[in-house]
Amino acid sequence: MKNSFIAATEIISKTPLFSGLEESVLQKFAAITVCKDYDKGQIIFSEGDAGDGFYTVVSGRVKIFKVAPEGKEQILHIFGPGEPFGEVPVFTGRPFPATAQAIAGTRLLFFPKAAFVALIHHSPSLALSMLGVLSLRLREFTVQIENLSLKEVPGRLSSYLLYLSEEQENPHSVSLAISKSQLASLLGTIPETLSRILTRMATARLISVQGGDIQLLNRSGLEDLAENSKLPEK
Repeated sequence: MKNSFIAATEIISKTPLFSGLEESVLQKFAAITVCKDYDKGQIIFSEGDAGDGFYTVVSGRVKIFKVAPEGKEQILHIFGPGEPFGEVPVFTGRPFPATAQAIAGTRLLFFPKAAFVALIHHSPSLALSMLGVLSLRLREFTVQIENLSLKEVPGRLSSYLLYLSEEQENPHSVSLAISKSQLASLLGTIPETLSRILTRMATARLISVQGGDIQLLNRSGLEDLAENSKLPEK
């Protein structure tokens, strides 16, 4: 039990949400966490479930998605190590607005709502950090909605690759941590369309694709594509 407490403290100390907190405060938050393991494909929570707490990814990956009435799945976000998710219902008192599923073997830290809210009253700096995370999440969703509603698929893909490049701090290449079918769902398209666009972008010498590794050969061209969604004619 002691070892798991030490591990939880170490994990949350490396999570941006808890950055800057004193060791004694980190230990208080670690004391309320519950470590949970999920197999690939296992549902963590479903849309409409009570928001009884939130999670931070220790290892693995989690997709957040909604299913349309006709059965089409739309991925809203994919979270990896160090990222929190499901935190909005903790503050709104509403159910989870989407479904969360492990897309690989995944370990999570669960923060129960009641215990977390009680502690946050005594840690204003964490409240500010949480506000920052929620603001960033709102910005990401705003950009995603704009991309899905205003841009064609080539523009969405180009925007996503540039976003990954910044996130991975590599201006020349990105590594996809998700399958191409999951990427298609995230971009609001189907795998066949995504494959065609990747091929056309490679033919135009904008990118080079090797499995999940994508070289960004023409960054200015990608930026232009992200802006106007127009691929060069064959």
